[in-house]
Amino acid sequence: MDDLKHMARAAKSRLKSNYWADCKENIEKNANEAKIKGLSEIKAKSSFKNRVKSEIKGEKQDEFYQKVKELLDAEGEVSDALGRLTDKEYYTSLSYEEKQRYNLELSSKYLNALRRYRKEKEDGII
Repeated sequence: MDDLKHMARAAKSRLKSNYWADCKENIEKNANEAKIKGLSEIKAKSSFKNRVKSEIKGEKQDEFYQKVKELLDAEGEVSDALGRLTDKEYYTSLSYEEKQRYNLELSSKYLNALRRYRKEKEDGII
């Protein structure tokens, strides 16, 4: 019940602060920028709508993706990306098998983040 009340208050707050009017304005602005750049307006609108939905749902920013994005923006695709993204303190505390599992999971997360980065770059989001 408390969650429902919290969600209702948040919705009411969005209505009072012209949140939706600002969103509509930002969607049109992003679509126009995409059009000027020669990118798909539909993709730009869709990506902005997805960001608004995740913001409303209260989803947190993916910290790992942010690290990967910063690395790629700063230096591009580097050969030692996994080494740079590894949590050194945690890694040293693992056994051999756990280290292997950690490397595989980190590699998978990195590849997913790299795909997302490339897609956003292609769509003109970033």
